[in-house]
Amino acid sequence: MIHVTRDLLTVLLEHAAETDPSAANLQLSATPAAEFDADLGLDPKTPVLTHFTLADVGGSVNAVFGVDLGTPAGRGRARFLSHPDGRLGVTKADDLAAVVLVAVPPYDDDHVAAFDRAGDGIELVVLDAVPPEESIPE
Repeated sequence: MIHVTRDLLTVLLEHAAETDPSAANLQLSATPAAEFDADLGLDPKTPVLTHFTLADVGGSVNAVFGVDLGTPAGRGRARFLSHPDGRLGVTKADDLAAVVLVAVPPYDDDHVAAFDRAGDGIELVVLDAVPPEESIPE
C-alpha cells in the first residue's frame, strides 16, 4: 500500500496534463507519518509521499562530479511518470524506483496507479493531510 497526499497528487496530475504530449518524470519524496501534525491512523514509520523534485535540479553538479545534490538525503525512492500514450503501467523504458506512480490522460484520480519496480500493481491511498511545514534555517 502506498500513501500520497491529496495536494501532491493534484500537483502531479496537473503537471502531467501541462507537459502532455511529452511525458512527465519526477522524483518523489516521502515524509514519515509521525511527522504530520494530524494523526493519520498509520504506523509512525509509514512513508507518505509528500514532495517532488524537478528532474533538472542538481543536474550540472551530477554531470561533472557524479554527486546527486537534487535528491534530499534519505529520500527519492519513488517516481511519478506520465504515459501520454495511455498505457497505465510500467514499461522497460521507464526510469524505475521502488515505487512508481503512473498517470495517463485525462490525468485524473481514475487514471493514476501505483506499481513496484517489477510492474506489479500496489494499492494507492490518497490522504487529505498536509505535511509538516518546512523552513530553511536562518
